[in-house]
Amino acid sequence: MTKQLTDGDLRSALSASLDDEAAERAAERAAARAVEEGLADVAYATVDSPIGSLLVASTDRGLVRVSFHTEQHDDVLDELVVRISPRVLEAPARLDEVRRELNEYFEGRRKRFELALDWQLSRGFRAEVLHKLYENVPYGETASYAEMAADAGRPRAYRAAGSAMGSNPIPVVVPCHRVVASGGGLGGYGGGLDMKRFLLRLEGALEE
Repeated sequence: MTKQLTDGDLRSALSASLDDEAAERAAERAAARAVEEGLADVAYATVDSPIGSLLVASTDRGLVRVSFHTEQHDDVLDELVVRISPRVLEAPARLDEVRRELNEYFEGRRKRFELALDWQLSRGFRAEVLHKLYENVPYGETASYAEMAADAGRPRAYRAAGSAMGSNPIPVVVPCHRVVASGGGLGGYGGGLDMKRFLLRLEGALEE
């Protein structure tokens, strides 16, 4: 038998919804205050995208982490706690610019990110390769692992260059999807090859 909702039921449901919205706004204000007062060293938020939900995190220096839905977001947050600071807080407002630029990119309206980046999760040769990638491989173009190794000053270290791509903490923005195998194959990708194909096709670097 179907239960008929009364006016009282509807008012209660509406009141609960408004209470939830108020609580959410209050939480956002509290998070913003915590960030402004220096109580959070890492702020994070999620971004809906054509390749799934992305977790994005930033420090005072800039964007420090982008993780795909294929990664466990709780594990990523634990990594940030261990490697950067225990003061990690969900604060979407602090990631507004990151989310805006990512949305523009996925809509095909942005070919270059203008975000400040925090590179502290990369070290040594891996960091060198990722910097060269970010600086020298533009939207719509690709490079091989061997070319990236040579660009970073170690021509024979193409396997290490591949490892740098695999450990890239800021994918999409630092475009490791643009690095492919010398023989014409796609190579690997942390988010999976379907995701790599999607990004390359979005940029016009791979035919349908």
